[in-house]
Amino acid sequence: MRTLLWLVFGVVLGAVIHIGVILALPRLATNDLWSEVERLDALGQVVILPAARAGEPNPFRLDPELAYAVCRIDLREGPGVVSGVLPAGFWSLAVYDRAGAAIYSTTNRDGIGRNLDLGIFNRAQTRLLATQQLDIAEGLLIVESHGDDVFVAVRMALPHQVMRARFEADLADMVCGNIS
Repeated sequence: MRTLLWLVFGVVLGAVIHIGVILALPRLATNDLWSEVERLDALGQVVILPAARAGEPNPFRLDPELAYAVCRIDLREGPGVVSGVLPAGFWSLAVYDRAGAAIYSTTNRDGIGRNLDLGIFNRAQTRLLATQQLDIAEGLLIVESHGDDVFVAVRMALPHQVMRARFEADLADMVCGNIS
């Protein structure tokens, strides 16, 4: 009977340790998506990602048929904004938190058209917005983030590869940073 009790105790303890390690590993990882985005030096500015090429490292697992832009926003500095006029072709945008989870995504097929005007607010800023203590531009699409560290990825489908430079120039013209 005593041996059975020790065996059950050992299995339960092993399960607790196993689950604890599994839950802790993502927080201890140093080579995660957020770290890769931080290396781009994209805080408050748009960074165009180089096109993926066969045989070269592709840490973001980019599709070579798309053009990509990334920017990082620190909401402790104030609400974030991403705006610009993008080409008529298909594009999509996603806002990610520090863990790499998408907190919002949209495409130009959601009725937005070519004009992108997105505001990103943390919970405290959203409360100020609700009580009309923050002035924002009319028509700003509001996204609430649970944390203060976010990054935005914009993807554009290229009708032809020869148009890559023009599409990347349109991406580079976007405004990304904090609302002043």
